[in-house]
Amino acid sequence: MTKTKKPEFRPNEFVVYPAHGVGKIISIEEQEIAGIHLELFVISFEKDKMTLRVPTHKATEIGMRQLSTPDVVNKALDTLKGKARVKRAMWSRRAQEYEQKINSGDLLSIAEVVRDLHRTDDQREQSYSERQLYEAALERLTREVAAVSGADEAQAQKTVDSVLTSRAA
Repeated sequence: MTKTKKPEFRPNEFVVYPAHGVGKIISIEEQEIAGIHLELFVISFEKDKMTLRVPTHKATEIGMRQLSTPDVVNKALDTLKGKARVKRAMWSRRAQEYEQKINSGDLLSIAEVVRDLHRTDDQREQSYSERQLYEAALERLTREVAAVSGADEAQAQKTVDSVLTSRAA
């Protein structure tokens, strides 16, 4: 009998939940739901004023993961320096792909969205939906950069901005 390896998530640890980004595990609690005893991670997303309860046995399956390593963060910042790759597909198709990348929780995919949707001042205006996707990706990236580096979000924002503006120069 092989026991499935339970992820090593602990209280007071930051984790990345694919659909919501960086959150902090505040506790692990047991609840009875519909007659079934469940062990749940209680995750707080302070900025969104949201608390999520995730069954511990489902955490890895749904893509919850630990914060990226500083190495991965550096790769993500390098991704931002690259040239935007915009497919010639219709916007609705591209928007769907960007949405999937953002919700994948994968930092490098999120960085690609930021890179591809970033506009400098002399470029054409972003549409509302482009700006929404860009800001969502940028926020996810910034929060994880902040959590990994131990800096606050404002500092992480400066780091990301400086990489994006150095690319434009």
